[in-house]
Amino acid sequence: MAVRPVIISCAVTGSIHTPSMSPYLPITPEEIAGAALEAAEAGAAIVHLHARDPGDGRPDQTPEAFMRFLPRIKASSDVVVNITTGGAPTMSVQERLQPALRLAPEIASLNLGSMNFGLYEMLKRHRDFRFDWERPYLEQSEDRVFRNTFKDIAHILDSCGGNGTRFELECYDIGHLYTAAHFRDRGLLPGPLFIQSVFGIRGGIGAHAEDILHMKRTADRLFGDEYLWSVLGCGRNQMFTGVQAAVMGGNVRVGLEDSLWSGPGTLARSNAEQVARMRRILEELGLSVATPAQARDMLNLKGAEAVGF
Repeated sequence: MAVRPVIISCAVTGSIHTPSMSPYLPITPEEIAGAALEAAEAGAAIVHLHARDPGDGRPDQTPEAFMRFLPRIKASSDVVVNITTGGAPTMSVQERLQPALRLAPEIASLNLGSMNFGLYEMLKRHRDFRFDWERPYLEQSEDRVFRNTFKDIAHILDSCGGNGTRFELECYDIGHLYTAAHFRDRGLLPGPLFIQSVFGIRGGIGAHAEDILHMKRTADRLFGDEYLWSVLGCGRNQMFTGVQAAVMGGNVRVGLEDSLWSGPGTLARSNAEQVARMRRILEELGLSVATPAQARDMLNLKGAEAVGF
């Protein structure tokens, strides 16, 4: 039986890390677009995108912020564009929904549960900040719940149901898989599902090899052959978590949203660096890397011509 190619997704900037943590974190529209295009050139079939205020790097979830870089990416590459509905834990659900609702991407991310989302431990490594929002943003995460109720999830699915957008289902724990099955059974999530298992966030499942096996076994039992599995590991977990998943038949996500590092104590200089490293490892294992066209076929996407940007 032929081995299915591995989809590499690249999460270019996110809303977890703050600008003072790395000079290589894309902040401006030009940097975000350039990073996405470099990641695509290195082998990413999908780029997962957040927007930031170009002045101070804080998360910005307005559709206008995304439109400062989306047209350039679309005009310059056939990469699949994935727009977040996660935004940042400090934002309302309605605010987080707007870019996907108005811009109708091929894929949007969707978090499948409310959870503690602790970033405060980063303060042990980072003490000096360039912008006044950074320290409180991290400190306050010790007492912050990232809201994603059943009603919130249904609202996002209902709102985007008519625009052909499919979802990267971000599952931070085992219960989130059962939530995905619940919305599939309600008819709000047609297959194939794209399950993105997230390992290593404080508040979610850990990144032990047994955690990865448990997530895969549970997803197999719930979804059978009606889903594609992808994995991201946060921080130092990024590469070995992704490789374990790929060897198990999964897909992988890398990028500076998930990890700023290329090795112990060494900052990654670009998103493309992480993509290229993962691609090299996969190919040395005898696996092939999916093109954007193959990813569209595997995920049953509507195509770049049908987006709203």
